[in-house]
Amino acid sequence: MDPQILIKLTTMQMPFGKYKGRILCDLPEHYLVWFQQKGFPEGQLGMLLYTLYEIKLNGLEYLLKPLRK
Repeated sequence: MDPQILIKLTTMQMPFGKYKGRILCDLPEHYLVWFQQKGFPEGQLGMLLYTLYEIKLNGLEYLLKPLRK
């Protein structure tokens, strides 16, 4: 896995929707589950949200804590 993905999850803001402006790693799990059911966006954002979904689903949030600012 590219470590830059984890860095982006802790620095990039959600660009739209109910949680616009929130750092991706701070998105609630139920929002990621909704994307899983409806479909993730195309491109990099979709890949990041899917990765975050897998991290939260598998209890791996501890991987992001050292990267948070």
